[in-house]
Amino acid sequence: MRYIYLSPHLDDASLSAGGWIYEQTQKNIPVEIWTIMCGFPPDKQLSPFAQYMHNAWGMETAEQVVRGRRLEDLASAKILGATAQHFDFLDCIYRRDVAGNWLYDSIFIDPLPQEEYLPKQIADEILSRLKPDDKLVAQFGIGKHVDHVIVRQAVELLNQPILYIADIPYLFNTPEHLDEHKAGMKEKVDMVSETGIRSWIEAVAAYESQILALFESHEAMRNQIRGYCLENNGLRFWSK
Repeated sequence: MRYIYLSPHLDDASLSAGGWIYEQTQKNIPVEIWTIMCGFPPDKQLSPFAQYMHNAWGMETAEQVVRGRRLEDLASAKILGATAQHFDFLDCIYRRDVAGNWLYDSIFIDPLPQEEYLPKQIADEILSRLKPDDKLVAQFGIGKHVDHVIVRQAVELLNQPILYIADIPYLFNTPEHLDEHKAGMKEKVDMVSETGIRSWIEAVAAYESQILALFESHEAMRNQIRGYCLENNGLRFWSK
C-alpha cells in the first residue's frame, strides 16, 4: 500500500504535509509525491508574467527553473523519506491557448474556459499510474491558485477515496477559505513528533528558490509551520 500525495507544484506536498509524510515513512509506509504541473515548456519564449516570476525566484530560463525546482523537490522528498515522480503538465505561467496566446497573467484566478479539458487529462494520467491499494492525498485548493483548483478538479474525477489536506501557505493567508472546503467532511488529526516538525521545516527549506516568494522570511516559514502543527496537535486532514 502506497500513500500518493498529489502535488500541483514542486513544493506543495512538502509544504502542506511534510511532517505527516515523515511520520509515515518512519513507519515504513511507502510514500510517493506526484507533482503534476512541472513539465518543461516546448520553447524558450516567456510571457511577461513568467519573466516576473522568474525574477522573483532568481532564475532566468524555464529550463533552469523546472530543472532547478525538480532538484529541490528530490532533495526535499529525500529528507522526508519519500520518492518523487514528476509529471509533464505545464505550470500556468507557461501555458498558452490553441492560438499560442498566453493564458495567465495571475495565479489567483479561476481556470479559464480554454482549459476545460485539462482536469480530465490530468485524471487520466493519474489513473494510468495508480495501483489498486494506493491511498490518495490531495489539497483542497485553498487560496484559489488556478493550478491547485485544476488539480482538485482532476482529483474529483478519479472516483477514488481521497484524504484532503489544507494548502500551506495559502491557509495562513486566507484561513476563511477553509470552511467552504471542509463542510460536510470528517476531520482527523495525526500526531507529528518534534523530529517530524524539524524534518518538515528542513524539507520546506530545501525549496530555496521559493521561500521568500511564499513567506516573509525563513524565520517566518519556520514559525508558521511549527505554530500550525502545535496549534492543532499534529496535521489535520479530511475525508468525505
